[in-house]
Amino acid sequence: MSGAALRVVQAGPLALMVDAGRFGVRHLGVTQGGAADWVSFRWANWLLGNSLDAAALEVVLGGGLTLEAEGAATLALMGADLDARLDDRPLAPGATFRIAAGQRLVFRQPRKGLRAYLAVPGGFEAPVVLGSRSATPREQLGGHRGDGSALVGGDRLEWRGQCGQVRRLPFDPASSVTLVGQRLALVPGSQIAHFTGVSLYRAFNTTWRIDDRADRMGVRLRGPELHCRLSSMISEGIPLGAVQVPPDGQPIVLLNDRQTIGGYPRLGALTPLATARLAQCLPGEEVCLVATSLERALASHQRCLESFR
Repeated sequence: MSGAALRVVQAGPLALMVDAGRFGVRHLGVTQGGAADWVSFRWANWLLGNSLDAAALEVVLGGGLTLEAEGAATLALMGADLDARLDDRPLAPGATFRIAAGQRLVFRQPRKGLRAYLAVPGGFEAPVVLGSRSATPREQLGGHRGDGSALVGGDRLEWRGQCGQVRRLPFDPASSVTLVGQRLALVPGSQIAHFTGVSLYRAFNTTWRIDDRADRMGVRLRGPELHCRLSSMISEGIPLGAVQVPPDGQPIVLLNDRQTIGGYPRLGALTPLATARLAQCLPGEEVCLVATSLERALASHQRCLESFR
């Protein structure tokens, strides 16, 4: 198959090409990137029978992003409900759908969640940069142009795969684990003992509010001020989901486009599943941190991975 494509009629606030991410390059100062809600991203590909890490489109907020099909195709939509419309027909996430030449797919505004994932047969075509097609705008790497840029009007998004047997989700998409619940599991880190007892009580017994200052680098949580007794630290590597506490005492959870090293003390790190859940939280939503063991976190992650089989 050749010539299958979507044309960008109108760009939204942020739509990026993503895959599973860029690994083995942090020693070069290059961040991970990839789908922020990796669970919804995988299910979008699963619905079409794609490789689970095939390149898809991550659509944030919607904001009027409009895509026009150049030919007939079967696509899949998963993740947030951004009030998507196929021409004038409402399109719910969590299923495949047919689009005909000339039809337009529009993402309007969030109704539930923040990020939607659009998958195409075999995945979108894009340059492979340092082992990944994911766009990381800050580093100007990857994406549909190879320079990390978001979509703009006039862009053409191509794919060459053919749709195999489409699938149905084995659960109600409205109950997706990344779209429901306030609890975010956190594995405590080595610096947690340096926080005051009052701060630790507050950290795990407070409902935190998602701040407006949130992007693919990190999400700031608003709540009581936390205090750490460490006066200085040597910068160290930062994992996905790391919960840093800067001098103002307001935690910052670091996401896919985070810096590779940092020098703020950390409570620990969210589990991969909790990080995906956080990536779907809108500003103003409330979450709570729940301490968990490394063993439980690994077991939960393994169960999630096995669900795609």
